[in-house]
Amino acid sequence: MKRTILAFMMVVALAVTGCTGNSAGELFETAEFEELQKNNTHAAELYREILEKHPDSHYAGKARERLKVLTQEVQH
Repeated sequence: MKRTILAFMMVVALAVTGCTGNSAGELFETAEFEELQKNNTHAAELYREILEKHPDSHYAGKARERLKVLTQEVQH
């Protein structure tokens, strides 16, 4: 139930902000949402995009950490 509510809140937040997907924060939020939806392949792509387009941002470190976790999950 908590996941459903969280997913709904994220969808509403993205709709309200008019997410363009251009900023590191928007990409990170979308990647988190993809993880909640168990779409880890797309989440990993978004985290890689953050690292490529926004390597010096606050979100780059977080994206690197999440990408590492997702990669470890695939290996196990």
